Amino acid sequence: MRKGMLEFCVLLLLDKGDAYASEIISQMKDAHLIVMEGTLYPLLTRLKNDGLLAYRWEESPSGPPRKYYSITSLGKSFLVELHNSWQEITHTVNHLINNNQTTQQ
Repeated sequence: MRKGMLEFCVLLLLDKGDAYASEIISQMKDAHLIVMEGTLYPLLTRLKNDGLLAYRWEESPSGPPRKYYSITSLGKSFLVELHNSWQEITHTVNHLINNNQTTQQ
């Protein structure tokens, strides 16, 4: 489940704009989702190989060039599917939570 959630979160972040890996990790941390580089880099590579992401190299004013990731049109379509699945899952879980609270009263 966590793997699918990380895919969803990465695509959500990149749908807002291109980013390099350290920015993605920082944005995830800001959202209280801790992701290590050893987890993120293989995920980014897999998403790129699946055609969901693209990347470009950009010179950095403070160090080596950075690899910026962007979401592709296929990635945007997949993001819509993930979002729809997320809505179905949250609806189901919320329904079960509400039913559980009702039966406990």
